[in-house]
Amino acid sequence: MKPSALLWVLTPVFCATAAQNGSAQNASAQASPSPKDLLQAATAAQQKGDLKIAIQDFRRALALQPDLVEAQIGLGTALTAAGDFDGAIDVDRHALQSAPNNPELRTGLGVAYYRKGDLPQARREFEAVHAAHPDDVNAAVLLAFTFNKLHRETDTVALLTPLEKGHESNLDIQYALGYALMMSGRPADGLARVEKVAAARHAADVWMLAASARFELKQFKESLTDARHALEANPSFPGVHTLVGQSFYANGNIEEAVREFQVALRQDPSDFTANLYLGIIRFDDHDLDSARPLLELALSIQPQHPLARLEVARLRNMQGDTTQALSILEDLVKSDPDWLDPHVDLAALYYKLHRPDDGQRERDVVKRLQQVQQSHGPRTAQPPSQ
Repeated sequence: MKPSALLWVLTPVFCATAAQNGSAQNASAQASPSPKDLLQAATAAQQKGDLKIAIQDFRRALALQPDLVEAQIGLGTALTAAGDFDGAIDVDRHALQSAPNNPELRTGLGVAYYRKGDLPQARREFEAVHAAHPDDVNAAVLLAFTFNKLHRETDTVALLTPLEKGHESNLDIQYALGYALMMSGRPADGLARVEKVAAARHAADVWMLAASARFELKQFKESLTDARHALEANPSFPGVHTLVGQSFYANGNIEEAVREFQVALRQDPSDFTANLYLGIIRFDDHDLDSARPLLELALSIQPQHPLARLEVARLRNMQGDTTQALSILEDLVKSDPDWLDPHVDLAALYYKLHRPDDGQRERDVVKRLQQVQQSHGPRTAQPPSQ
């Protein structure tokens, strides 16, 4: 999955808790607000999403009391939320000079680095917090998400597995650990956790992750179920109609697949997978006039994709352009000698071109590969799930 979907756990980062005044005061009667008054106002604005006012009041509080840690934390958090990652990093690093052991400051610094895309530095900051506070679940989750982004999923599994017991309802742990398990060779364990999160949050992106994984595992019924959940959660989510269509196609429901691919292409005419699948369906229906623009567009989007090239070669052959069909097929079997389908088409084309020796050679390859498939299962080049 690639991915952008992981950032949802890091968006609502650590709002500072303002200290309450001991007695109510009339703000209009004050000549000038105190640092704690400004801190309260800034925190309230931050919670309402008014980042401009929050940043302004945090800065005013710090101008009056530069060592007010709650304001430093709040300002860093607000700047990160506003997209000023370098500003947040400067604030947090400066504050850590006088409060080096403050976990909220270091966590905020790590989040700013994460959001900026500096994952190695984010990892170092989160590791420091985790080392100092090993029982802090939030710190562990942040570190786990960073590990996942760095493709260190086995580290996530080692980190979160001991923490999961007693925190089964923590959806951030379930998501981070589930994803890591899926990516590190334990897809069944991972999918159970990811689907739990998807159902709890009614999250289209998480359902899509699960559906794509099910599809790649050739669990097509389960893939269709998860993809339809994603569709219910957000019909406009990028790629959702394509994945539903792929799953329908894999389950043999071609009519529904066509309907979903057509919707996908209305949303995004350059959707590679929808063009490819719909082109294959039209070609199989012998509707070459409809298949041609779909397959040619798919190939123009991904010129090196093997299945797109194979289908265009078949189309060219059917249209009588045997020279181009032959060139594509010969290149495919050269680049991937163990893929059965191009050998089958190439053998037939050689005989069509009155090259029986070459045709027989390809038939022998086909026979050998079929024997391999009978013992190991079929190998096909699937279009990528989205």
